[in-house]
Amino acid sequence: MSSLFEETSRAAILRRLETLSPESRRKWGRMTVHQMVCHLSDGYRNPVGERTVPSYSTPFRRTLMKWVALHTPMTWPRGIKTIPESDQERGGTKPVEFARDVADLKRLIGAFAAAAPNVAGRRHALFGPLTAEEWGVWGYRHADHHLRQFGA
Repeated sequence: MSSLFEETSRAAILRRLETLSPESRRKWGRMTVHQMVCHLSDGYRNPVGERTVPSYSTPFRRTLMKWVALHTPMTWPRGIKTIPESDQERGGTKPVEFARDVADLKRLIGAFAAAAPNVAGRRHALFGPLTAEEWGVWGYRHADHHLRQFGA
C-alpha cells in the first residue's frame, strides 16, 4: 500500500498536483478544484498539529470502515460526505488564490511527512487513533482519491 511517508509516493502526489489548474474540471462530486486543494490541506492540518477537529468516530467507522479504507486495495467510493471542518462550503478553509493555496498544500504535505515519527496515536476525525503506518496510507489515499476526481 502506498504511503505519503515514502519519498517516491510523496513525489508522485506532488507531480500530480502540478498538473492541476484553476480550470481543471471534476469527474464527480461538487467541489471545485480550488476547494479540493483547500480540502486536502485541511485534512493534513490535524495530524501535523495545526488544527484540531472533533471526533465523528463511531464503532463502525473505527473498525470496518477504517480497515477497508486503509488496509485493502479497494478504490474509495465517490460521494462520501466530509466533516464540516473540511467542507469548504461549511467550516473548511476558504479558497483564496489558487497558486498560493497549492503552495500551502505542498507545504502541509512536507510537514505531514516530517511528522511521521510523531503521528502514531493521533486521532483521525472518523477513524479514531491511527498508527503511523495508517496515517501514511491515509495521507496518500486521500490525496490520490481527490486527484483522480480531477483527472490528475
